[in-house]
Amino acid sequence: MKEKLHRCLSCLMAIVLLLSTTSFKVEKHYCMGHLVDVAFFVDAQDCGMDMPLGDDMPASVEKSSCCASEVIAMEGQNDVKPSFNDFQLDQKVFLVAYTYSYIGLFEPLTKRNQTYAQYHPPKIVENIQLLDQVFLI
Repeated sequence: MKEKLHRCLSCLMAIVLLLSTTSFKVEKHYCMGHLVDVAFFVDAQDCGMDMPLGDDMPASVEKSSCCASEVIAMEGQNDVKPSFNDFQLDQKVFLVAYTYSYIGLFEPLTKRNQTYAQYHPPKIVENIQLLDQVFLI
């Protein structure tokens, strides 16, 4: 029961972290008051009725467009992990020296060759227990 609760909370926290750092964008394109296109994460396609002003039209004449676009954007966090460039020079030097000095502490020990693995003891010439008269009862 405790393991299942732990897994559920871990998954929930991972989803919350993912959603808080991701940016979302929803764009809606309206033409003459009617919704024509909805796009997620990309630009919505226009209906083709929005005509740009040409060079032959005077700049003083402004014509209202029949099209409108609505953009809903949610910016995510970009500063979750500090960059190495944010440190000052003395902090960088200390970090490199600290890492270099302790790099050998956590290396695994090398396996020693066992030279006695192939060693066979000498054969017993006399029974020592019988000579010392030590018997297990």
